Amino acid sequence: MSRSRTIAEQVVAQLLSAYRKGYFPMADLRSGQIEWHNPETRGVMPLTAPAASGDDAPEGVFRVSRTLRQKVRQRKFVVTADKAFAAVIVGCADPRRDGAWIDETIIRTYRLLHDAGHAHSVEAWLPPEVPGEPPRLVGGLYGVSIGGAFFGESMFSLPERGGTDASKVCLVHLVAHLRRRGYTLLDTQMWSWHLEQFGCEEMDRDAFLPRLDKAARRRSVSWGTFEALPTDADPEPDGPRLLPGA
Repeated sequence: MSRSRTIAEQVVAQLLSAYRKGYFPMADLRSGQIEWHNPETRGVMPLTAPAASGDDAPEGVFRVSRTLRQKVRQRKFVVTADKAFAAVIVGCADPRRDGAWIDETIIRTYRLLHDAGHAHSVEAWLPPEVPGEPPRLVGGLYGVSIGGAFFGESMFSLPERGGTDASKVCLVHLVAHLRRRGYTLLDTQMWSWHLEQFGCEEMDRDAFLPRLDKAARRRSVSWGTFEALPTDADPEPDGPRLLPGA
């Protein structure tokens, strides 16, 4: 006789089912209600080989500016994954941000997803200035993984604490990891000018949903072990480079 699902397992299953159909939740901080969205147009980030950004950068590829490439290579930040998921989602939930939509219900729900292995974070840390002190979390992002699809939820950075461009660095590391693991879809949910600089494209819902279904069914793809991109202090990596000029 099979056991009944716990409430946590039911929540996780229902949320994953909604994602597979193109829906995602956002909280209305004024009313306290959770609203479900399946917009007519989606933001989709290319996972094809990255290119230097600029007027001559080709469309349909992930674009990385020269300045951002240098930040990744210089290793100003130590980048990890799933080391501080709770802190990342709390950082993303800052109610002072324009368009804030993450409340306590969202935080609790996605922590359940993380505990079940379906939600992941990428973190940017500043090394301690004084030996013995802990590193400082200054940026990060989190999202949901289903098969070969990754749904980017939110990102944050703390420039006032030395985290300028920390979330962008995390995004570069995320794309490299997804490419390495064989993901075929990075859904940003909403297109924005901020994401357009990386090559984010708008896609109609009718075109997006079949692509989502195909990616989510790729059971051979999993998050796996995260490896940060190499820095100038590291030996030259074997195989294809994951960043132009890197």
